[in-house]
Amino acid sequence: MPSNVIVGLQWGDEGKGKITDLFSKNSDYVIRYQGGNNSGHSIHIKNNYFILHLIPSGVIYPYVKCIIGPGVVIDPKYLIQEIKNLKLMDINTSKVFISKRAHITMPYHRLLDQYQEEFLEDQSIGTTHRGIGPTYEDKIARIGIQVLDFLNPKNFYKKLKFNIDLKNKIITKIYKKTAISFDTIYQEYIEYAKYISDRIIDAVYDIHNAFKNKKKILFEGAQAMLLDINYGTYPYVSTSSASTGGVCVGSGIPPSFLTNFIGIAKAYCTRVGYGPFPTEIVENEVGNLIRKKGNEYGTTTKRPRRCGWLDLIALKYSCMINGINYLIITKLDVLSQLKIIKICVKYRFYGKIIQYFPAKIEKDIECIYIDFPGWEEDISHICEYEDLPKNCKKYVKFIEEYLKLKILLISVGSERNQNIIKNKSSFLKIFS
Repeated sequence: MPSNVIVGLQWGDEGKGKITDLFSKNSDYVIRYQGGNNSGHSIHIKNNYFILHLIPSGVIYPYVKCIIGPGVVIDPKYLIQEIKNLKLMDINTSKVFISKRAHITMPYHRLLDQYQEEFLEDQSIGTTHRGIGPTYEDKIARIGIQVLDFLNPKNFYKKLKFNIDLKNKIITKIYKKTAISFDTIYQEYIEYAKYISDRIIDAVYDIHNAFKNKKKILFEGAQAMLLDINYGTYPYVSTSSASTGGVCVGSGIPPSFLTNFIGIAKAYCTRVGYGPFPTEIVENEVGNLIRKKGNEYGTTTKRPRRCGWLDLIALKYSCMINGINYLIITKLDVLSQLKIIKICVKYRFYGKIIQYFPAKIEKDIECIYIDFPGWEEDISHICEYEDLPKNCKKYVKFIEEYLKLKILLISVGSERNQNIIKNKSSFLKIFS
């Protein structure tokens, strides 16, 4: 039975939530393999609008088992609130489970995230202050608190006491802030532990048994390739492996288990926070129009996203690193009514023309564009590729030819049924 991996190919916010929801419908398992509640996947179903930060998108379907994998960092306060919110919407959460090996985000992680950003001033990264980076730092430093520690109050007490004593030295002596209370945090988190204890499982064995029993499995990541800690626009990146390679590390499976690598990219680019963005449209009416039509505001932070033209240099790099064999383009409808649409196909970098994505993007990198005539028609109601405007199809065809990849599906709206299946044979093969 094939397994599917869905990964964002730009700087996040590509519409992965909608696509994951589409593929979740035909899955037995949906597994989140990295990141924390610093990202959000939006699912729009008629009058209902779901925003999921930690729980896998498959939760919408009562027959899908959802696992928050070992590579995820979990803030139990936010997770519990997410569970409660779903219950209020009559969504069954009984099949949501948590890996014992996942790490816990604590209040001191959120504070340290905020204090470090303040300390860095104009060199700050632009984090969400959700404490994701400091949680991963503790994990790598081998002093982190795992979900399995919730099942042993003595271990939890000992680890928490050590961490708070250490963090208070940093908070008071380096950042000159007020120390935090061990007793308050311990009592709060013991209650969280009780609430989620029946959801804690040894996920590695569960996932391997699912493969053994030929279950349909979907792996869902957060953030996106260009925010990957190893291959993104460092240091303006997230703190986990958002690439397809992160699936193995974050869920405990060998690469041989993976079959279909599905990459998601917008028909243009956006970015939240700081960091290089070569094709950004700065202080421009077109950029503002794209932001308004695309509702380009952060799912988690509500910050306005920086908007820009499609960057095929960056996209080709992302497809290469992730081994993408199926491409999905989202938000093509947002570009309707633009007279000219640009695509970046080359960079001018230190006086040379290049067609590769540099290890470090400098601010003065210059994009070389090809202009495409736009289309005036609203395409959000179109269901068949042949019915798209001529200029729209030219735009799509150029993307395919440049990347040497066939586009599987095109999203033309936020509703779950606003899709054009371009490559129907491949879609049926994956979806069956």
